[in-house]
Amino acid sequence: MAIREKYINPFRDFGFKKLFGSEYNKDLLIDFLNQVLGDREQIKDLIYLNTEKLGKTQIDRKAIFDLYCENEHGDKFIIELQNVPQQYFKDRSIFYATFPIQEQAQKGHQWEYNLKAVYTVSILNFSFADTKERFLREIGLIDKETGEVALRQIDVCLH
Repeated sequence: MAIREKYINPFRDFGFKKLFGSEYNKDLLIDFLNQVLGDREQIKDLIYLNTEKLGKTQIDRKAIFDLYCENEHGDKFIIELQNVPQQYFKDRSIFYATFPIQEQAQKGHQWEYNLKAVYTVSILNFSFADTKERFLREIGLIDKETGEVALRQIDVCLH
């Protein structure tokens, strides 16, 4: 008789989505995101959203997020688990962030361009070959001369 495993591996898609992607365990995801965000933001509640985003036309690339949610302020969170190194993972993270930005562009005569924040949080089981290994890497749009944040609405955190 074979021994059945009774534990979920949180570093595999099934285990990750089971632990963090269900209403039953939503408090785990909220706590995790609050730890990552630190003083920037404190999430009280999340709504899980559709993880599949189609391109504008049939030939455009689509995106499928591991987890996608929205907090009580309308800020969006893309949470990705990546076990295998990918050459263009940073580019893919920025590409993924464009989908929630585009969703904010409602049709109509006026649009005030007051974007809600989009956070991409990636849990990586590898280090980037071209950079020094470290636990947390935060990427944002900054003014190169002053170092000031140029656009606070987009943050990419790579762990």
